[in-house]
Amino acid sequence: MSEETKLPDREPVPGEKTDPGEKNTPEKKKSEKMKVRYTGEGTNKEPAAYLFACQRILALLAFFFIFIPSFNPARISENIRNSISLFTSAVSYSSIVTNFSFQLERGFIDAGIFYLLYAGAIVTVLGIIAAGVGICMSLGNNRVKHVSFMVTIPGSLASLVGLTLIYFSYVQASAVKEIGAMIPVGLPAYAILMGVILVLGVITLLVVPKADPAEDFEMHTKYQLFLMFLPFALLTFVFAYLPLWGWRYAFFHYKPGEVLSMDKWAGSTYFVQLLQNSATRRDIVRVLGNTLAMSALGIITSWVPLAFAILLAEIGNKTFKRFVQTFTTIPNFISWVLVYTIAFTIFSTEGFISNFFGSQLGWIKPGTNYLMSDSHTWLKMLAWGMWKGTGWSAIIYIAGISGIDQQLYEAATVDGAGRFQKIWHVTIPGLMPTFMVMLLLAVAGALSNGLDQYLVFSNQANMAHMEVLDLYVYNIGIGSKGNIPLSTVVGMTKSIVSIVLFFMANTISKLVRGESIV
Repeated sequence: MSEETKLPDREPVPGEKTDPGEKNTPEKKKSEKMKVRYTGEGTNKEPAAYLFACQRILALLAFFFIFIPSFNPARISENIRNSISLFTSAVSYSSIVTNFSFQLERGFIDAGIFYLLYAGAIVTVLGIIAAGVGICMSLGNNRVKHVSFMVTIPGSLASLVGLTLIYFSYVQASAVKEIGAMIPVGLPAYAILMGVILVLGVITLLVVPKADPAEDFEMHTKYQLFLMFLPFALLTFVFAYLPLWGWRYAFFHYKPGEVLSMDKWAGSTYFVQLLQNSATRRDIVRVLGNTLAMSALGIITSWVPLAFAILLAEIGNKTFKRFVQTFTTIPNFISWVLVYTIAFTIFSTEGFISNFFGSQLGWIKPGTNYLMSDSHTWLKMLAWGMWKGTGWSAIIYIAGISGIDQQLYEAATVDGAGRFQKIWHVTIPGLMPTFMVMLLLAVAGALSNGLDQYLVFSNQANMAHMEVLDLYVYNIGIGSKGNIPLSTVVGMTKSIVSIVLFFMANTISKLVRGESIV
């Protein structure tokens, strides 16, 4: 039978003799070797797999508790703020001794107690991180697992040593009446957690067979990708999801510096105030009008970066093209404070516009301060935003243009299409999926205009049209009013409405175009 008509391989029938040469092919040996490495099949690794799974869960809990103030083992005194976590205690000595400054300056309290506490917090956090890194390494083959034990076990021991230092600082603090020593809940909890991780690490070391010295350090591709993604997932959790813990302030009568307790429980008071208080309702309506107006202007002009990217791609001189792209991208890296400084230099009473066109040419009234004017505020903010962000926003479209199949341009050239016809029939359709994704994100963020730009440009003259939702939350929460609960309620409502807008835009896109983000 020829090679072309050879039948595909089939499963052998029970009792049927197979070709003994099939069992020893290099491909099959490699497959079996990889299966043993990553699945544990053919070894006694299956019990170890459950132990590793338990270690990973416990390590994840330990890392999660680092950022939870309620589980801070370093809070050995009732005078240490209950809003700081173990991570904060380890990176900021001042957060621990904030309420003991007077006693420490007068020598009523020995500073060595807090130095010991601070050192214990640092060692504990580093030990937890080391143990977590070692447990992540256990996703590799047998040789990588044995290396992971050299990190997990010392890391667990280090964390227990750190907890011991914290306990010694508590013992010393309990002898000083001014400190008000107490055993924190997190101290025994962390001791048990890290102790279990240590015991499981030792047991797993005994269960996993010795690694072959000739074996390479390898890890399955999916685990490599997972570990590459893990730092970004942790950063997202810390900076995007962990702050949601602050939503609890919406349900308490809270003022900065006070301690949350159930005797200050407010329930839905501030939610009701948002709807029933006439002054608050008027402010919300005004602020929403400014926010939606500026967001609408941004959405209407969202095609500008796309058009700029297309024009940039059509520049033939590469040197000039790079210069234009760099020159228009640099403003994105200038802070809004410096942008306002530039605007002040140009448009203030003593600025260039007022001096040159007013005092020198007499075209305008001398001494005019355009930054204090409330006319065309939305358009001014749009212009500054476009100047700062157009070059940066165009980068994604430039990358999209480079990804369009060049054969489409060649086919268009054969059909006699000119430059503008290629842009209209090839470039723009190729960029539309990217443009729609950016448009959906813009619609979802319609209530989030940002804070920096409007904060630096705002003043008493233009506040009526300048104050957007983010700036309003800042003003009532951190500004002069200091109403943290109400600002939290507004921020919560904004987040929920933004999620609803995103899913609405996503659904409409799916119905109209057949494509969506989610």
